[in-house]
Amino acid sequence: MSSAAEQEAVERERADEGRSARPAAVLDGRRRPVPAVPVWPGAPTPLGARFRAGPDGAVGTNFALWAGGAETVELCLFDGRGTESRETRVALTELTHEIWHGFVPGVMPGQRYGYRVHGRWDPWTGARWNPAKLLLDPYARAVDGDFGLPPEVYGHVRDWPDQRVADTVRDERDSAPYVPKGVVVHDDDDWSDDHRPKTPWADSVIYELHVRGFTRLHPGIPPELRGTYAGLAHPAAVDHLVRLGVTAVELLPVHQFAHEDHLLRRGLRNYWGYNSIGYFAPHAAYASTGTTGQQVGEFKRMVRALHAAGIEVILDVVYNHTAEAGELGPTLSLKGIDNRGYYRLRSDGRGYADYTGCGNTLHVVQPQVLRLITDSLRYWVTEMGVDGFRFDLAAALARSMHDVDMLSPFLAVIAQDPVLRRVKLIAEPWDVGSGGYQVGAFPPLWTEWNDRYRNAVRDFWRGALPDVRDLGYRLSGSSDLYAWGGRRPYASVNFVTAHDGFTLRDLVSYERKHNEANGEGNRDGSDDNRSWNCGAEGDTDDAGVRAVRRRQLRNLLTTLLLSTGVPMLVAGDEMGRTQRGNNNAYCQDNETGWVDWSLLEDPGWRELFELTSRLIALRHRHPVLRRRAFFSGRAHSADGLRDLAWFTAHGQEMTEGDWYAPAPTLGMYLSGRDIPGRDARGAPVVDDSFLAVLHAGEGPVDFVLPQGPWARRYELVVDTSREEQSRPPGTPHRAGATVTVPARTVLLLRVVE
Repeated sequence: MSSAAEQEAVERERADEGRSARPAAVLDGRRRPVPAVPVWPGAPTPLGARFRAGPDGAVGTNFALWAGGAETVELCLFDGRGTESRETRVALTELTHEIWHGFVPGVMPGQRYGYRVHGRWDPWTGARWNPAKLLLDPYARAVDGDFGLPPEVYGHVRDWPDQRVADTVRDERDSAPYVPKGVVVHDDDDWSDDHRPKTPWADSVIYELHVRGFTRLHPGIPPELRGTYAGLAHPAAVDHLVRLGVTAVELLPVHQFAHEDHLLRRGLRNYWGYNSIGYFAPHAAYASTGTTGQQVGEFKRMVRALHAAGIEVILDVVYNHTAEAGELGPTLSLKGIDNRGYYRLRSDGRGYADYTGCGNTLHVVQPQVLRLITDSLRYWVTEMGVDGFRFDLAAALARSMHDVDMLSPFLAVIAQDPVLRRVKLIAEPWDVGSGGYQVGAFPPLWTEWNDRYRNAVRDFWRGALPDVRDLGYRLSGSSDLYAWGGRRPYASVNFVTAHDGFTLRDLVSYERKHNEANGEGNRDGSDDNRSWNCGAEGDTDDAGVRAVRRRQLRNLLTTLLLSTGVPMLVAGDEMGRTQRGNNNAYCQDNETGWVDWSLLEDPGWRELFELTSRLIALRHRHPVLRRRAFFSGRAHSADGLRDLAWFTAHGQEMTEGDWYAPAPTLGMYLSGRDIPGRDARGAPVVDDSFLAVLHAGEGPVDFVLPQGPWARRYELVVDTSREEQSRPPGTPHRAGATVTVPARTVLLLRVVE
């Protein structure tokens, strides 16, 4: 039979209304006849590939794909691997509310599959259907294979002579050999043996880590498990988290992601994973057990192990954009299913509205996009066991048509969803578009990464804070940002460092970024680091510089863990991890990006870990350090004692004028006698009172300890000028006495009477 005749026969089969009820005559990817495959009508819900029992007790898989505007949808089933993989195409003829669906008996878990979607090719109006491109199911529960980006995976002719219109010329080459496939997964886990920690927000301490980077070099984890979910579940990894005292891990993206072409061409890979393409699939490269569905079970076992240790699992999720980039990007999934339905397009219809800096922005106002995101979120909570989410560039999700809108469909749906409103929700409250900076604006239920905390604390300790007003707000819970609409101090996720930027050690070792290894001429990464190298750029043998750096690290960690709000640490900062000045290690899947566990063999870095652990334990013991309500600053008793008071080095309460002047020294008094709320049995919450003295000056300062009604005697608990911190100082001081605070030091004193 000629090629034209073959095509005509296939088209006749597609037009046959009764086709879905009988075996389908199909052709494989090489256009050879293959045995008929039965396809029954199936159901339009749930979306994705769901293994289940069908009519008359038959078992198989129901496939359902939303593809608005498509003319034909073909399900593609694959046997074998690599160049020997054989493709069987089955047309889905049942269409219900723009969902193409069918039940294929005999298709079992482990089956690899994808879709080809037919429709108009008219990029000038945003229509980019191209059946030559195999597409990943947006609802795939597992993904097998990796994304390379040869020319065949682009819907347009990438090397067209006139690049100005290259994206408008359709590429007819088959992409199937070059793209991963979805995998049918059978999921019948009810989580009845799992016990979620359900740590209250105010009691939380978050630890941001990368699954691969945290475990890749850990000597206590078997080599075959390093870099994987199983590695993070290993007792050696869990033990470190428990000894540190954190209550939650925030995992850098674990949704299936792809590597950008510009990185692959430079011999690099996307390490952080902020380039998602599969919102239901755990990233296959982090699995030790296999990639044809085994990664799902391995991820669940990791969650169970962390829960058993009292540690919650929060996912950093990227729903604002996908790995398909802009009009010159590859066609991997949504772009080929319904480009206009999934992405925000510019007014010309051809280009993409880009509020993310990554080439595209999901059009969350569209019902099918909103459904994709919320279905994904509920799946990770109910079927994968996670406890919350940190939303990358969350302002992009909160945009209505153009502007950021706190009454947007996305935020409204989350607020009323019976599953999602009960988990931890963290916003990165900005995007790169106009009006995208929204710190303090997200509604109740949400917490936010508070970059104003980061900036104020960095500036204070490097001696660049113009006045101390902003620092006072940040240390006490940022009431200027969050004391509205019923929000609480724990709406502020306080951090000094994050994955994006310098590590804590590099923050005190470099004044300039050193990103040459990224291959972008050191142009990438932020230039606004607010760092201080303490007298030398990078590594140095100068003992004086090194001593100052270690003291600064102790100061920054102590400040963070004594502040009201939710502290977030970055993996390795507690033991001096360095990236050698690289402040944008997104493509460094190597020793630069991985945690160096040998640091714990150094007594100095081991002391930093011990101090961090001790400060977290102190925070857990004392509710005055993790308040559930904002300070009032007013006296609650006849003696004039207030829940919060601020002091100068002279032991006098700060005046209005003091707040508007630069000051290297600040005293913060926290009263344990005036903590709002009651405990679980209805009794008042009473705690010790503390005085924290923060001194960022280059020389020592004499600080007068406040007298009555604040205290009659104090006991020194933390002194960051001391290198050795394994035992608390315990030094007593009477109120009114003058204590000498060494240069660049935090003192924490407990009121003992």
